[in-house]
Amino acid sequence: MKRILLGALGAVVLAAVSAMAAVSLGLIPFSADEPHSEAVRSLIVFARERSIAMAAVGVTIPDDLASPERIRRGAGNYEAMCAGCHLSPGAADTEIRKGLYPQPTNLSTKAEGQAVEAADARRFQIVKHGVKGSGMPAWSKGGMDDGAIWDLVAFVRVLPDTSPAGYRALVEVSDGHSHAGMEGMGHEHGQHDHGAHPHAHAGHDHHGH
Repeated sequence: MKRILLGALGAVVLAAVSAMAAVSLGLIPFSADEPHSEAVRSLIVFARERSIAMAAVGVTIPDDLASPERIRRGAGNYEAMCAGCHLSPGAADTEIRKGLYPQPTNLSTKAEGQAVEAADARRFQIVKHGVKGSGMPAWSKGGMDDGAIWDLVAFVRVLPDTSPAGYRALVEVSDGHSHAGMEGMGHEHGQHDHGAHPHAHAGHDHHGH
């Protein structure tokens, strides 16, 4: 029994030393175009989902989350802040989304396997606090208040059942990019030119290549 325990301890120590050596030698790739190994990816996903689930336990969901007014307000902010990475109904992959790893979830399609309330709390937690190492920002750090975040969650709730024409209609009647904390950002709320870019490079359809 003692030999078994010593053998197990030795294996753990060897694995830890090997892992540290790999890290020190820069053998673990962090380029966005080279995926993690399945073991590393699974560990990161498990740790991330457990962390988000535990943090979302205390989130109180508003009673009026299905309100058309919340959905209307959320549409403009989704178009301005989220669609580039998480897509909209009928949209193809964007330039930035293709280059992100892990690739952001396509929120215009239905997700399976989670109760509505749990999904709402999870979305609020992610939008407010972001996700490390994923490119998902903590929008609250930019001044987005809880009310505006819940408006966004309300819109994401209905997004998978929204047609491309319905999506455009909701964006048109929204207030555009408008929420608390936008003061001093150097543009009028709701006025964005998503097709204008200060640089040009091959591969971007809008740049004439």
